[in-house]
Formats: sequence, structure tokens, C-alpha cells
Amino acid sequence: MSRRTSLQLTGPVGTFTWRMLATVLGGQGIVILLGALVARATASAAGSPHASTYLWGGVALGVFAFVVAGLMRTPLGLPLGWVVQLLTWASALVVPAMIGVGLVFTGLWVYCLLKGRQVDVMMAQRARAADSGDADEWPDVRPDARPGERPDARPGQ
Repeated sequence: MSRRTSLQLTGPVGTFTWRMLATVLGGQGIVILLGALVARATASAAGSPHASTYLWGGVALGVFAFVVAGLMRTPLGLPLGWVVQLLTWASALVVPAMIGVGLVFTGLWVYCLLKGRQVDVMMAQRARAADSGDADEWPDVRPDARPGERPDARPGQ
């Protein structure tokens, strides 16, 4: 029996999760800034009058990604992080190679959101077990256990 996990779109996230998501946004911000340079150079080479607009739009998105990385520990961080993901995909209208950037970083974002939540649950369970003196009873904590569930119990028990 598999347990379905839904993606969290809003609200606060655990400590490990926000750290992972902030790291993804930091890396994404760097790549977006490089994409802004590509957009400007491509538009300039084509003689487009929008070259500087593309540059400053990309710089704004890159800086926004860094700011959101810093906000990840607040309740605003997660929804703004999703906005960065959407805007990265939208930037593919100017630089088609940003589709690859969107694939990689949105994939990392989703993976870190799901796995980070599992690690946060596991760390909380281990901390509770250590606080209650039962740390030796549950040496193998399942990362997909729900809060309040015995972490050593297998699904269906």
C-alpha cells in the first residue's frame, strides 16, 4: 500500500526543508543571472531594441530568487518560491534554453520539498524518542512515518 504525498504550496516548512529549498533557489538565481546575459547578447546581436530590458528583467528575476531564498524560513517563502519557478519557465519565451533550467530546478525544488518533509518528520521523531529515553527502542526510523505513528512500525501494522 503506497502513501500518496501532496505538494505543499503555501505555509511554513521544516528547518531541513527550507534549507534545501533555499539552496535550490540560490543556485537557480545564479543560473538566471547567466541567462539574463544570454538574453541581452542574443537580442543585441539580432539588433533588437529590447536587449537592455531583457538584461534588467533577468537580473530582477535572479535577485528575486536570492531574496526568496532568504525568506524561505518564513510563511511567505514557499509561495514566492513557486512564483520563482513559474517565472523561470516564463523566461523561456525570451531564451528557449531556460526550458532546461526550468526542468532541472523545478525538479530539484519538488524533490527537496518532498524529501525535506520526510527528513523533518524523521528528525522530529528521533528527537522525541531521545527526549523520552526511548532512543534505543526505535533505531530504524522510517522517513515516511506520520507524526504520532510509531516510526519502527511497517505500513499496515
